[in-house]
Amino acid sequence: MDWIQTLTPFFADFADPKKRIFVGYLGLSLLIAFLWLLFIKRQSFRDAVARVFDRKVFFSKSALADYQIFFINRVFTLFVSPLLITQLAIATAIYFALHRQSFVVPGLFEDVNKPLVVAAFSTTLFMVDDLTKYWLHRWMHRWPPLWAIHKVHHSAETLTPITVYRVHPFEGVLYALRSAFAQGLVLPVFIFGFGNTVDLYTVVGVNVLVFLFHVTGSNLRHSHINISYWPWLERLLISPAQHQLHHSTAERHFDKNFGAALAIWDWLFGSLHLSEKDEDLTFGLPDKEASATDLIDIYFRPFSDIWRYLKRRGQRFLRVR
Repeated sequence: MDWIQTLTPFFADFADPKKRIFVGYLGLSLLIAFLWLLFIKRQSFRDAVARVFDRKVFFSKSALADYQIFFINRVFTLFVSPLLITQLAIATAIYFALHRQSFVVPGLFEDVNKPLVVAAFSTTLFMVDDLTKYWLHRWMHRWPPLWAIHKVHHSAETLTPITVYRVHPFEGVLYALRSAFAQGLVLPVFIFGFGNTVDLYTVVGVNVLVFLFHVTGSNLRHSHINISYWPWLERLLISPAQHQLHHSTAERHFDKNFGAALAIWDWLFGSLHLSEKDEDLTFGLPDKEASATDLIDIYFRPFSDIWRYLKRRGQRFLRVR
């Protein structure tokens, strides 16, 4: 049975409600996709089944590369995760920094009604986490060294729920640091101001808002089922169709819909693009960019791209001087 223990870390995300690909969320995403095709798109049951379980998608060369990247990155994560700074370290530093300030008093709001505190904390943590995801994602598209890393994700030519794991290991490190920063920022501020009344509204140990995001089909954002929302709702929440536009190779879709769960950041900062009805999208990168299936290219091309960028910048700097 040793082989089962060896494989457990690789499949742990499927059993963890805190992860997007938890089997419960995947099952609900399948159900939502079926209902959408049956009752909105008016497809027959047979056509809906064929569409949801399209072999051309799940067994494409790009999808098979996704599965390989998933396992390779799990190995990387097992070795690197213990070395990353945690939200506890950041939270502790901020908490003691607040205590050194004379203009704020610890526990100033600890008499506030607890349900209000819990609701405020849950909402604030969700909002800050989503906002930091938006800005990191946007910077990855705008700054060439970060784009060299992030384009691994955009090299996917077909989208499946596992495509969310199609990232360069360095991008995984950046998002882990982002998460530690977001949680490490919010937690000490609330504990300092509200004392022991701070807690999270959770479902199976997950922030209730994150839970709602997952049970309403977060996995469909990386899929071939282009579910759209009403225009007013797509200004508040990113629909699956909107995120699929983000992966589109069409120039009019470039640098649009950076949001993870909320569309309000795209709306506020001018990067929102509403879904387009029955749009036939093509995913991937131009031919000159990284291959969708060559793992050597996927993992090592970013380093050569970053080196070329830094070399060009260095040459320009020397010419200016």
